[in-house]
Amino acid sequence: MLPEPDPQQVVCEEAACQSLGAMLEHCLSRSKRTKMGYFTVLVPERLTRCIAPDVLWLSSTEPCSLWSCVIQVQLEVDNMCMRLSPIVCRASVAPTFELTLVFKKEHGSWGGFRDIFGRGCLSFSQGRILILSSGFRLVKKNYSAGTHSR
Repeated sequence: MLPEPDPQQVVCEEAACQSLGAMLEHCLSRSKRTKMGYFTVLVPERLTRCIAPDVLWLSSTEPCSLWSCVIQVQLEVDNMCMRLSPIVCRASVAPTFELTLVFKKEHGSWGGFRDIFGRGCLSFSQGRILILSSGFRLVKKNYSAGTHSR
């Protein structure tokens, strides 16, 4: 029989997931025009909520958990990766590891969506709207002593 989960820990993890999801959404929002060149980025409804528990799980074995993490956010379009803004989870804690999070552009399944709204309403043809896929890649890299500088 499995032990009952600690309600306080569950609440803490939920709050951490919500906070992390908000950081990811803010990164995408901040980068959409300056780095990605889009006016609008459409994110699948639960994407950031799916990513956050994975990030917490990969952080769980680290000395300062999530607080010692730097998340390098990237966007993959046509097998090319573009670096977006990194997320430093807590600036006052020296990072011990890095996570690379790669969002992927949705390919081909939104043609009907485009047809419903028409080209005059949403400028898909001019590259102004990016639709993200529900798929993502998350890779962990530990820093060796003395190899990372701020």
